[in-house]
Amino acid sequence: MSLTHVPGACPLDCPDGCSWQVAVQDGEAVALRGTPDHPYTRGTLCVKVNQFLDHTRAPDRLLHPLRRVGRKGEGRFERTSWDSALDEIARRLTETIERHGGEAIWPYQGTGTLGFLQGLQGRAGSRLWNVLGASRHDMTICSIAGLTGLAYTLGTSTGIDPENLEYSRLILLWGSNPLTTHHHLWRVIERARRDGAHVVVIDPVRSRSAAQADQHVAPLPGTDAALALGLMHVIAQEGAEDREYLDTCTVGWEEFRARVLEFDPQRTARETGVSEEEIVRLGRRIADSRPTAIRVSQGIQRQAGGGNALRTLACLPAVTGDWRRPGGGLLYSTDGHFGGNREALYRDDLLTRPVRSLSMTRLAEGLLEVADPPVEALVVYGANPLASAPDQNRIRQGLAREDLFTVVMDHFQTDTADYADIVLPATMQPEHLDVHDGYGHLYVTWNEPAVAPPGECLSTTETFRRLARAMKLTEPSLYADDEELAGDLLNSPHPSLAGITTDTLRAKGWARLNYPKGYVPFADGFPTPSGKLEFVSETARADGHDAVAGYLPAMETADDELARAFPFVLVSVANHFFLNTVFGNKPGLRRRAGQPYVVLHPRDAAAGGIATGDRVRVANSRGMFEAQAKVDDVVRPGVAMTVKGHWPKLTGGSGPNATVDERDADMGGGAVFHDNRVRITLLPPGGDESSEDCG
Repeated sequence: MSLTHVPGACPLDCPDGCSWQVAVQDGEAVALRGTPDHPYTRGTLCVKVNQFLDHTRAPDRLLHPLRRVGRKGEGRFERTSWDSALDEIARRLTETIERHGGEAIWPYQGTGTLGFLQGLQGRAGSRLWNVLGASRHDMTICSIAGLTGLAYTLGTSTGIDPENLEYSRLILLWGSNPLTTHHHLWRVIERARRDGAHVVVIDPVRSRSAAQADQHVAPLPGTDAALALGLMHVIAQEGAEDREYLDTCTVGWEEFRARVLEFDPQRTARETGVSEEEIVRLGRRIADSRPTAIRVSQGIQRQAGGGNALRTLACLPAVTGDWRRPGGGLLYSTDGHFGGNREALYRDDLLTRPVRSLSMTRLAEGLLEVADPPVEALVVYGANPLASAPDQNRIRQGLAREDLFTVVMDHFQTDTADYADIVLPATMQPEHLDVHDGYGHLYVTWNEPAVAPPGECLSTTETFRRLARAMKLTEPSLYADDEELAGDLLNSPHPSLAGITTDTLRAKGWARLNYPKGYVPFADGFPTPSGKLEFVSETARADGHDAVAGYLPAMETADDELARAFPFVLVSVANHFFLNTVFGNKPGLRRRAGQPYVVLHPRDAAAGGIATGDRVRVANSRGMFEAQAKVDDVVRPGVAMTVKGHWPKLTGGSGPNATVDERDADMGGGAVFHDNRVRITLLPPGGDESSEDCG
C-alpha cells in the first residue's frame, strides 16, 4: 500500500505545541516528522519526541486493564476485563457518593497531554465529574502563581506573539532555557540576532541557552522581582522612562515609581547577588534598546513570591513603552489568545451545587488531612504525582491508605500506578482524536488518529463514556463522541477562530489563529478594570495582596537561620531528555540523561571534599534522595542544581520532590519547587550512614 501522512500534534507539556505528521503504511506508523510547512514547527521535533513512535511500541506499555493483587505500592496486578474493571469502578464510586457525597471523589488530572479532548486544556472528564458532583481539581502545579500575578498587572496572563521576537533589539530570557524546553523559539531569536539583537539570559544556572547567549546574569533564586525593580530604578534614574506611555496607558506610576526608587543598585545587589556594575550596565542597555522583549518561563514563579515576580516583571515593558511595539513586551503564555469554546467542553452547568476545590500540589494534605468529606476515591490520569508533586514521602503515605480507592489511567506502570487498585490502559497520541493549541505560539492543531490502538487501550474520552454507561447515568452530553466534542470547542464566535472550522482544520492539520503578523495584543488597551496597565491594582488589594506591584522574598531561600542548617538552595530544572516524568522509563533517553545528579559550585564542593562522580545524599527535614555529584561553575556558590523527571522507582526509590515543601506560593496556590533548602552529604563507598556535610 502507499505511504500516507496523517496530521497530528505533539500532546506534551511544552510551549511549542508542535504540529507533526505520522507516516502510515499497511496500518502501521512507520515514521514521524514535524510538519514541514508549519511556520513555527518548520519540520523539526525535539530530542525527546523524535522517537515517540518507539515509545508507543515499548514492551512495558500497558495494553489491558489490571486489578491489584498485592499490597499497595508493590505493583503486583492481574489482568482483568474492561467490563469487570468498569463495573468495580462504578460500584466503588457509587458507594463513595452514597457515604459521603460526590466531593469524596478527586479526579486528579495532570499535564501528560494538553489536548482539549483527551487532556488538560479541555479538562477531560469534566462533564462526568460535574454530573457526579466530584471535587474540583485545582491545577496548581505549573504556572498558576505567575498567571495570577500577570492578571493583576495586565488584566490577563496572555502575552506577546513569540514570532514577534524577530523584531526585538534586546531579548531577556528570564528564567527561560529554550534550547532545552522549547527550542523552536531559538530559531526566532537567531533571526533577531542576525539583525543585531542582544540576548541576555537571567537564570541562577548557566543553562544551555545561557551558554549560547551574549550575556548571562545569575541572580539568587527567588530574587527576580528585586532585580526587575533594580533595573527599573536605573531606567528611571537615566530619565529613560516613556512618559507619554506612562501617562496615557498606565495607572499608579507615581506610587510604583516610589517603590522602584527604593531598589537602588546597592540594595538590589544585596538582595540578588548580582553586582552593582552588572545591574547598572543591564539597566542602561534596557533603557537604550527599543524594542525589548522578555520571555519568562515557569521556574521563577515556583517560590513564595512567585506571583509577585511575574506581576512586577510585566511592569518593566510599561516603563519603557515596549508594550505598544511589535517585538516588545513580555511572553509567559499565549494560551489566552485561543478563543475556543472551552465552557462547552467543561459543562460546569451540570453541577447541581458548588463543590470544593482540591489543590493538585497539596495531594498529601488532601489524602491525609482533608475531611468533611475525606477523599475516598482518587482517579489519576495524565499524571504521575508520586514522582512530580511536592512532599513525596507523605504522598506515598496517602496513596498507601487501604480505605482509598485509586484508579490510574496511563500508558505505563508508573510509581503512582503501583498504588492503584485498578489500572486502565490509555491510548497515545497517534491513536486518538484531539485538538491542541500551544502556550508558546498562535496556532491550533488537529490530531487525527493515525493507527488503531494496541491491545485494549482506550482513549480518555471513551473510557469516561463507558464509565458513565456503567454507572447508568442519563445525561446525554456524557456520550458525545470526539467529533462532537471538537465541534463544541471550535463553535465559537471569538474572532481568533474566524474561518477555522472542524472541516478546514481537519483538512490542513493546523491553522494560525486569526491575528495579523506583528500583532500587538494591548495596542487598544488592557483588559483591567481601568483599561490600562495597572502598577497599582485594586483587584490585588481586594484579594489581600499589596496594591502596588513589588518584591516578596522567597521563604526558605531568604531564611538565614535555616541556611545554617541547610546551606544550599536546590533548584530542580527541566531535563533535556524527559518532559516532566514522560520518557522517564524510556531506556534510550534514560541512558542519555544518565543517573540523577546534583551540581555544586567548585568552592562548595571543595569545602565538603566532594568531587565529580561521588555519591551524595541531598536532604532536609522533609526527605532525601541520593545522586551523583557534578562539580561545575554553571551554578553560583550556595546553589545546587538537579534535574526533574526521573521515576523514583527506577532511581533508588526517591527523588528531589521528597525534599520540597507542600506549601503555596503567594498567589493562586502555586507550588514552591525552587524555594527549598537542603544539606548535601558525602556518601562513603558502600553508602553507609557515616558521612560529611558539604557546606
